[in-house]
Amino acid sequence: MNESRSIRVIIADDQELVRAGFAMVIGSQPDMEVVGQASDGAQAVALAESLHPDVVLMDVRMPGMDGIEATSRITSLSAAPGDATISAESADDRPTRVIILTTFDLDEYVMAAINAGASGFLLKDTEPETLLNSIRTVFQGNAIIAPSATKRLIEKMMQDGYAQHGSLTGDAARSGAVYGSAVGVSGGAAGNGAGSMTGIPSPAGAASDGSNTSRPAYTDPELDLLTDREREVLVEIAHGLSNQEIADKLFISLPTVKTHVAHILAKINARDRVQAVVFAYDNGLV
Repeated sequence: MNESRSIRVIIADDQELVRAGFAMVIGSQPDMEVVGQASDGAQAVALAESLHPDVVLMDVRMPGMDGIEATSRITSLSAAPGDATISAESADDRPTRVIILTTFDLDEYVMAAINAGASGFLLKDTEPETLLNSIRTVFQGNAIIAPSATKRLIEKMMQDGYAQHGSLTGDAARSGAVYGSAVGVSGGAAGNGAGSMTGIPSPAGAASDGSNTSRPAYTDPELDLLTDREREVLVEIAHGLSNQEIADKLFISLPTVKTHVAHILAKINARDRVQAVVFAYDNGLV
């Protein structure tokens, strides 16, 4: 695998000026290149199929095929087994990952993006540096989501659809929101946590110090696999702290936090930090 090659990006947006702006920002980076631009979802799917980019920046509202449907098709293409058309040189054996970019910070878009298999959800007014870091984060296999959307996503999972032991009901079940989702929180195991979750509400039964006074009678067996320090880190993840903030609070180094986060995700079979947060809530850690 060639770690020095550029991150290949496709921009999909029906507004030419928006595409040009994103292309200018991305093109200024030595480790990124824009390999294609699309004005609608169908064109984005066609370009993704032919160019095999690493990351697609996808607008939601476009004429014809919208960004959510295009995302679903692109992630399906990437997940297709035995695709011999993707050479090691062109795609580096990495699946194409999609970041949803929209001006509309709406719950239905966040949930739809998760269900479609997106690896990120950001608003178009995101700072350029945050956008660039998000592209790198997603390229590395982690996931990102706008902090404002994250807070409501956790609320929705915990209050409107998430039941004990990992089951889903209501809207969350229909959207595939928790286990098996692709969207997590910026600042995964390999990230520094820029744009991390903030203001995650405590569930019913949580004490003012953050502990859960109504611990569930059942806990997942994976919880017993965690060391005391890993539990501490998991609690801080559930409180919305970034990796750097966890390092500062626990007086440990940032690389050590990243190692703990990676071990936690592996031990509890969580794909990203959103799943880790739900695991912590579900098992009474917060």
